[in-house]
Amino acid sequence: MRIWQHFHKVPLRVLRISKRRNIIRLKRSMIKVKIALAQEKVETRAMLSIYKRYTKRDASPEEMRIANQQFVDILKGLGIGIFAILPFAPITIPLMIKIGRWVGVEILPSAFVDDKKTPKSKAKS
Repeated sequence: MRIWQHFHKVPLRVLRISKRRNIIRLKRSMIKVKIALAQEKVETRAMLSIYKRYTKRDASPEEMRIANQQFVDILKGLGIGIFAILPFAPITIPLMIKIGRWVGVEILPSAFVDDKKTPKSKAKS
């Protein structure tokens, strides 16, 4: 009888462990998104301050290059946002990201891209 009770409890234990693992995985991914959004917020504020200095002719070309890259990141985020409201977004967005990387185009903003996943750019010489 004791063996039967052990076999009966094992699937429940496995379910509890897998549920806990999924909750932890979800929390970690939400923390990653929070950190990426915070980074985008800081970069966007810096971009706006550089553009403000540019109107007063105080910004250097290097600062303008950084600000323009951030502006492109904002446009990328807006492009993904359009697809987020369409039906089947949980399927289409990852598919678009995968196809974009396969072709060599990064459609995610720089804060959401891991260094491991970025396509290797050719060295300019």
